[in-house]
Amino acid sequence: MPNYSGIWTRTQQMQAKGQSLWPSPPSVDYLVVAGGGGGGGGTGLAALGGGGGAGGFKTAAGLSVIAGLALTVTVGAGGAGGASAVGANGNNSVFDTITSTGGGGGAGGASPSSTIPGSSGGSGGGGAGGGGAGSQIGGPASPAGQGNAGGAGITPALGAPNYGSGGGGGAGAAGGAGTPTTGGGGGIGTASSISGSSVTYAGGGGGGTYSGGTNGTGGAGGGGNAGGTTGTAGTVNTGGGGGGGTTSTGGSGGSGVVIIKIPSANTATFSGGVTQTNATAGGFTVYTVTATSTTSETVSFS
Repeated sequence: MPNYSGIWTRTQQMQAKGQSLWPSPPSVDYLVVAGGGGGGGGTGLAALGGGGGAGGFKTAAGLSVIAGLALTVTVGAGGAGGASAVGANGNNSVFDTITSTGGGGGAGGASPSSTIPGSSGGSGGGGAGGGGAGSQIGGPASPAGQGNAGGAGITPALGAPNYGSGGGGGAGAAGGAGTPTTGGGGGIGTASSISGSSVTYAGGGGGGTYSGGTNGTGGAGGGGNAGGTTGTAGTVNTGGGGGGGTTSTGGSGGSGVVIIKIPSANTATFSGGVTQTNATAGGFTVYTVTATSTTSETVSFS
């Protein structure tokens, strides 16, 4: 018969010291930002590209996780800018059951065809500006709670001479509306201090204008500026939206990021396709995940 006396004695010793036989579940703080939407592209008066919406922004503290259990971790890529068309939506970022939705692409199209609205996403893409027929509205934030709507492009009847398009929504504010002479600015992002210093993420891309107008600037938090030709890209690992293009392609959205903060007594172990850096200070270790492979990647805690 097995001798359990040693195990029983150790259990009694731990209980006498007020210690648990089982380790406490690791407590995790997290920030999950999705990839930003691409800016819309356009040619001529009818469709000047709207700014891309920022990637969805989610953060919380004190999530209890089961030690040793593999949890999904994904960093979403930014969406491609549109070439005389709506920009592509950004890709989702994921940590465990928490999903941040990719930003909506900015509206666009080719003269003199109709335009389409900015796409919905973590934050919505900006509406197109232009002299042609069609919708100029910005896309909504969908699902709600991760960002804000894109701004509207100027309507054809009121748009001359520069037909400003709308800026993409940001995590902290909606995208600005276009005016007859200016593109809407991208909505500002939201700051987080999870890394140990305050950093702003998820700004929307600026909206474009026709020749001679003032292009919209990207929102604080990585949003791209609208360009006289190609819009500029959102900043990598911020989830910023791409800037709208006017006579060419919109800028691509910035990739997202997943940041995980745990007590330094615990350790995070990642699967092979994860790119991350980490730093320990003040009793905590912060892991910043900047990229994951196209296969399923995981993290576990001990």
